[in-house]
Amino acid sequence: MGVIQYTDINQELDALQKAIDNLSIEESFQYITETYKDAVVFSTSFSYEDQAILHMLRSLPVKVFTLDTGRLFKQTYSTWDATLQQYKVPIAAYYPNEEALQKFISQNGPNSFYDSVDNRKQCCYLRKVEPLKRALHGNKIWITGLRAEHSPDRENLSKVEWDESNQIFKYHPLLHKTTEEVINYIKQNHVPYNPLHDKGFVSIGCEPCTRAIREGEDFRAGRWWWEDASKKECGLHIHK
Repeated sequence: MGVIQYTDINQELDALQKAIDNLSIEESFQYITETYKDAVVFSTSFSYEDQAILHMLRSLPVKVFTLDTGRLFKQTYSTWDATLQQYKVPIAAYYPNEEALQKFISQNGPNSFYDSVDNRKQCCYLRKVEPLKRALHGNKIWITGLRAEHSPDRENLSKVEWDESNQIFKYHPLLHKTTEEVINYIKQNHVPYNPLHDKGFVSIGCEPCTRAIREGEDFRAGRWWWEDASKKECGLHIHK
């Protein structure tokens, strides 16, 4: 089955949603990879969710990539190594544009993201958003590990959506899965995971911008904890 040609994005989105609506996650992956050959990518940050998805995708023709910001935890790099050793699946690494990052740091300093929201968002753009655009370019389907429990902004998401900014369809296979379900899957299938999860780190990003959450805090409290909750997005996933 080749790539189906549509003249309207909404028509294609509707067809894709209907095609996978009643399929299991594994069946939906099979459908997507058969329909959009050589145009399916999966982004991993080596989170619980991403590790579970990679386990399901391990034998399918999906291009896997990660964004190496240069400020990740050593435990994240160790998880990356363990994942390669277990699954033997190539994981393409995308890095910030060297010249742009050098200019930003030279002008603002290496930790200027603590100084203002604008600086932090610029740092996120240079280290994550711009490399992401390069990784997604030329592809049709972007598989993500987003879940509704992650943020109130994600509760009303559809499993499949059109990302206008990146001109790509996004598929969130675990959108309505609970944290408990994801962790159980990880344990049952002996999937390697980031040991920081066992220390209260729920959402794991760059080391200077991530801390463990305290009892009673929400999922995103550990990311950019010095900022107002309404500003806590990095630009990778923009929701209307």
